[in-house]
Parts: sequence; structure tokens; C-alpha cells
Amino acid sequence: MVDLQTQYQRLKQEIDAGIAEVIASAAFIKGPKVAAFQQHLEAYTGAQHVIPVGNGTDALQIALMGLGLQRGDEVITPTFTFIATAEVVALLGLTPVVVDVEWETMNMDIDSLRRAITPRTKAIVPVHLFGQCANMEAIMQIAKEHHLYVVEDACQAIGAQYTFANGETKQAGTIGHVGCTSFFPSKNLGCYGDGGAIFTNDDTLAARMRAIANHGMVVRYHHDSVGVNSRLDSIQAAVLDAKLPHLNAFIAARQQAAAYYDRAFAGCDKLLIPGHEPQSTHVYHQYTLRVIGADRDTLRERLAEKGIPAMVYYPIPLHQQKAYRDTRYKDGDFPVAERLAGCVLSLPMHTELDEEQLEYICSEVLRMLNR
Repeated sequence: MVDLQTQYQRLKQEIDAGIAEVIASAAFIKGPKVAAFQQHLEAYTGAQHVIPVGNGTDALQIALMGLGLQRGDEVITPTFTFIATAEVVALLGLTPVVVDVEWETMNMDIDSLRRAITPRTKAIVPVHLFGQCANMEAIMQIAKEHHLYVVEDACQAIGAQYTFANGETKQAGTIGHVGCTSFFPSKNLGCYGDGGAIFTNDDTLAARMRAIANHGMVVRYHHDSVGVNSRLDSIQAAVLDAKLPHLNAFIAARQQAAAYYDRAFAGCDKLLIPGHEPQSTHVYHQYTLRVIGADRDTLRERLAEKGIPAMVYYPIPLHQQKAYRDTRYKDGDFPVAERLAGCVLSLPMHTELDEEQLEYICSEVLRMLNR
């Protein structure tokens, strides 16, 4: 699914030099490399404040903590997403409220969002699933109408660009009040361990979240709020800082691979290629098909026999997960998400795919479907 080793060999000199610099300095925690990466990521995204943290889940949790929400406040998020999005809401004693998604983009459905808002709603967490932004123009307008915070889960979409109706363009994660991303190794910008970051243009929120990530501390040993310990270590920052100048090239390589897949599968009546949010670019953290005329799981097994990995992201929507079962919801309440869970299949997607590999993958998929 991901070829990190070949990518490393291409960037070995830059990455090794950055790691060696950290080791030589022994500045392993909050060292100069973390500060440099923070500044470079601010310049790349246009965010006024980037707060590096331990991982993407921490980023989401700290973002919600920084908003000052109270126990029982409702936070709306799509039911078709990775568990971390709802997990942090539940951990903080907030109430997760899930909504359905669009069939084409697999991102938050706007009509479902509108229906879910109650007087207890305090925040919306749209997920930019698989690498493209949700309909942020509509989401921000709804948030403005109802005085709600927006926390973007951009853990799969760093580098994606969203263009508003007035022509203004912003990066994923910099549109809402707060944005979060992950640097898990398989992400488009990934380190060699765990890592994440928070984006905001709000000075007050930035100061609050930076303190929360550091045990609630601004002045050493003076703890003004309840916090956590979440920080990006210097070696991971060195890896990310070496990769960041190549991020646009990484995105272009993924888009090129996706275009190859699109052409190969466009005429297959048993597959639907990924739909596109018209106002967002797609950076293809995943290339996710919908298998509609065949058995998805059988196809996946047959591909594995041919040495082709394929993954299901995600097989169970949040409202059907044992840990998040809720009497407010029953099977069938979110038909699009439930249908997607039964038919999505993600093919290999990374920066090192070449035409020979793509041709093999596509030919095997089509051959198996035409048996």
C-alpha cells in the first residue's frame, strides 16, 4: 500500500543529515529542528500558528480542549471516518453526534449536518476524507449561522486546496477555527514515528492550545489549566522538515497515479472511481473505489493472492461500532455510510508507483471482475 523505503532512498541524504544534526546537538525535545519545521509549515500552509504535537489524535483532542467546551456539549462529525475523530470527543466527556456522508465524495453531507444541529451543539468536526476537503463553504456558513466552532480533521489532506466562490483559496486545515493533521508514516507528509500538528489563525486559541499541549504550562512549573504532554520530537521534526520541500511533488505523483487508475477503471460497470468535491483539489492519501457490481471482499482476497494489497477504509461506521453504540441511532439511519462500508476498496497509493506497477494492478483488478 505504501513504499516508504524507496522514498527514503531518494531523500536519504537530506533525511540522514537532519537526523544527524539532532543527535549531534542532543536537543531531542523542543529543539531547533522543531522550531524550524514549525516555521516552514506555517509558510507552506499560510496558517498564522502551527503547534507541533505528538500525533493527529492528540491534535484533535487538544483542539477541542482549547475551545473550552463543557461536558455534554454536542460535537458533530461524520459517521464514516477513522475512529479518532469521535474518540477524542467521547474522552473529553462531550457528546459525539454523527451524520451521514455524500455518496460521491464520501465527506460530510450538508443536509444531514443541518438536521443534526440542536441547542446543545457547540462544534463541527468535518473530516477531509482520503485527501480532499469537505464542502467547507457550506460548513463555515452553517457554523456562522449557529455560532459554532469548526475543527477541521485534515489528517489525510495536508496540501489540499479549497477555493471559495469568491476565488479565495485556502489550504486544508486553515479554513476553520482550528485544523488538525497527522504525520503518521503513511500520510502524504509522514515522519518515521508518530507526529501531528494543529493550525489556527486565532492568537488566543493558539496560546491556549500551546499551553495545553505542554501540561497546561506557559511559565515553567506554573500550570494555569489542565493539560497533556504532547510534543513532536526533534528527530521526527528533522524528517518532516527534509520532506516538506518535496510535498508538492509527492502530491503530483499521487495525482498522476490516481489519473492512471481513473482512466483504467472509467469504463468498468462494476466499479465507481472516486468522486470529487468541485471546490477542492484531491491529494489522494487513499485511492478508494466503490465496488458495486461484484463482491468487494472476494476481489480483495483475489488481489492479495496476486501480491496486490488492497484495504477497506472503513468497514464499520462509527454508529455501528460497539464502543459508540447509541440509542439515538439504529442500523439504517445513515444509509450512505453503511453502503460505503460494504463496498469501498482502496488500492495502493504512494509516491513511488510506476507505470509497470499501475498497469499490473489495473489489469488484475479488471481481469478478476470480468471472470
